[in-house]
Amino acid sequence: MSEAVEPTVACRGVWKVYGPKAEQIIGSPGADLPRGERLSKTGCVAAVRDISFEVVPGEVFVVMGLSGSGKSTLVRMINRIHDPTAGQVLIDGDDIMGLDAERLREVRRRKISMVFQHFGLLPHRRIVDNVAFGLEVQGVEKHERLTRAEEVLSSVGLGGWGNSFPDELSGGMQQRVGLARALANDPEILLFDEPFSALDPLIRRDMQEQVLRLQRELRKTMIFITHDLAEALKLGDRIAIMKDGVFVQVGTPEEVVARPADDYVADFTRDVPRAHVLTARSIMRAANGDAPKDGATVAADAVVQDLIPVFAESDRPLRVVEGDRVVGVVDRSDVMRALVEER
Repeated sequence: MSEAVEPTVACRGVWKVYGPKAEQIIGSPGADLPRGERLSKTGCVAAVRDISFEVVPGEVFVVMGLSGSGKSTLVRMINRIHDPTAGQVLIDGDDIMGLDAERLREVRRRKISMVFQHFGLLPHRRIVDNVAFGLEVQGVEKHERLTRAEEVLSSVGLGGWGNSFPDELSGGMQQRVGLARALANDPEILLFDEPFSALDPLIRRDMQEQVLRLQRELRKTMIFITHDLAEALKLGDRIAIMKDGVFVQVGTPEEVVARPADDYVADFTRDVPRAHVLTARSIMRAANGDAPKDGATVAADAVVQDLIPVFAESDRPLRVVEGDRVVGVVDRSDVMRALVEER
C-alpha cells in the first residue's frame, strides 16, 4: 500500500474501558494486568486497549479473535455505536468524536453501513421495503428507493424476491437481504460484525463468495469481524489477530501464516494448508538478472497449490510476473521449502 494513499478509516490509540473511573485505567499499570486481576483490583474491564490501525480505500481489513477479544467492541466504535473511552476514530480524516448529533447521523446514513450477525429485518415489511429502509429514512422518493432496492437485491442474487416477507426466506437469504440493505445507500465503508457465524457451512461459504464478488465489482472499504481464521484468510487483504483487547499481529494472509508473531498466532495457523495461502510472491527469489529469459511465467499472486502441478511436469524455474514486469523467480525447491518449513 502506498504511503501517499489517505486512509478511509483510521484509529489512533483507541481504548474502551467499562467500569468505575474508566479513564484512570488508560495508560496505568492496571491496564496491563490479566483480565481477572484487573477486574478484581479496579472493577474495570478493558475491552479495547490502545489500538491503532489504518484502512485504505478499497481494502478489506479483517479483525479476527476469539469471543471476548474485543473485536466487536472495536468495530462498533467506528460508527459510534459505542463511544471510545479515549483515542480518535477518523473517517476520511474527520474525528467522529467531534461530530454533533446531526453530522453523525449523516455519516451513518451516507458513508457507513453495517451488517450484523442477527439480520434485524422488519418482519411486517416486504423484502424490498426492508432493503429500501435506509433510503426512506434519508427522504428518498418512493419510486426511486424501490427501484434502487430491486437493483441491489438482484446484485446479491435475490432478484424477484422483493415482494416476499422475511419469514418466507431461509437464513442465508435473509443475510443476503441484510447485505443488500447495507449496500442500498452506496456507502463508502462497510462494517461486518460476524455476519455469517450463525449460518450453515455451505451457506456461509456462499456468502463469503458473494462478498468477494461484490468487492471485485464495487471496491468498497470493508472492516470484517470474525472468529474464523479460514474466513479471515479468504476475505482479508490484511488480517489483525486480536487477543485481550490488543492486536497481536497485523499482516497479509501470507505473513500471518508464514511468519506468526508469537505462539498464540502460531496455534491459530498450525493447521492451515500453507499451499492454499502462500503465494508465488511470498516464496520467490529476487530476479537479479538470473531469471530465465523465456519459458513459463506465473502471476505473483498465484497460490503455491497452483504451482505444484507445474513442477510435477518440469523442473524448469518459473518467472514470477506482475503485469508485464518480471519481479522474481521460483523453482521446485522454493515450493518444497514453503510446504515443509517449520513455523
